[in-house]
Amino acid sequence: MRLLKNLIFPFSAIVGQEKVKKALVLNAINPSIGGVLIKGDKGTGKTTAVRALADLLPPLKVVKGCPFNCDPDDPTSFCDSCKKDESGEIQVEEKKMRVVELPLGATEDRVVGSINIEKALKEGMKALEPGILADANRNILYVDEINLLDDNLVDVLLDAAAYGINTVEREGISMVHPSNFILVGTMNPAEGELRPQLSDRIGLQISVQSILDIDDRVKIMQRREAFEKDPNTFREEFQKYQDQILENIIEARKLLKEVEVSQDMMKVIAQLCVDMGVDGHRADIAILKTSKTLAAYYKHQEVEYIDVEEATALVLGERFHKKSLDEDKIKKQIKNAVNEISDENKGDDKKKHQSK
Repeated sequence: MRLLKNLIFPFSAIVGQEKVKKALVLNAINPSIGGVLIKGDKGTGKTTAVRALADLLPPLKVVKGCPFNCDPDDPTSFCDSCKKDESGEIQVEEKKMRVVELPLGATEDRVVGSINIEKALKEGMKALEPGILADANRNILYVDEINLLDDNLVDVLLDAAAYGINTVEREGISMVHPSNFILVGTMNPAEGELRPQLSDRIGLQISVQSILDIDDRVKIMQRREAFEKDPNTFREEFQKYQDQILENIIEARKLLKEVEVSQDMMKVIAQLCVDMGVDGHRADIAILKTSKTLAAYYKHQEVEYIDVEEATALVLGERFHKKSLDEDKIKKQIKNAVNEISDENKGDDKKKHQSK
């Protein structure tokens, strides 16, 4: 087991792809952001980054023997499989954070799970054969070439992502188990677009390109060669950087609950989305959550404009790529939104003054 662990390339040793790494770290801090969609050509390190993040994260505390990895610190999330022992206590164990892959050719039963009807009538929850969504609970669900996923499996993902539960129904028998996961999808846009319903549910969207800087490409080759030659020594060399990233994630998780967002900052986010013609309200909420998470990551007690700026690029940058929504345009849009809110506030203050 130790040998397999050592075969995972360290997260801190990945050269470049800063936006991808930042998006993954933010989801590790705050899974409610809604996952990340990574667009780009093959061979740009997408899968390596996802596996490296899971290897970096601390182990999960789970209810011992529970096939769904239920959280022992959250009794409201317990499934029917979470049983107390003879002393009336829930037994706890630790499991390594995992990347659970959803293959393109998977059947619906393999993803959702299946029910032994005869056993269900006698033993209830024990009759459920857990599927991929059960394994993915509180882990990372990874879908390579997510744009090529069958429509029926996309619908299953949408339901699980929306409600945090998976419902298995067969022959009039229905069973439910928790299914909260960090969804990471990768795709090559040249092979087709992602269904809008699923794209809309994924919090952050990033594009990656091959690195063109010669020195960085040489560094990639050197590090890969050193890793393959002696994984243990290579991982030891980067351990202090790994520890620092993990410490930042753990600290940000604690600070996240304390980060405040002013009413005016919320207005700026709303005005920004209106000015950019964003449909619906999911983008507003995603920018808000990402801004708060960035604030926690940077140790800001309150969300600042720089947090909103970076959050907007991560949430909307790729969705609006056809409109050339680069960082300069985002800054301009935020400045316009701030001015509009400022003018609105001045107008309100003037009305209050006149009323007196």
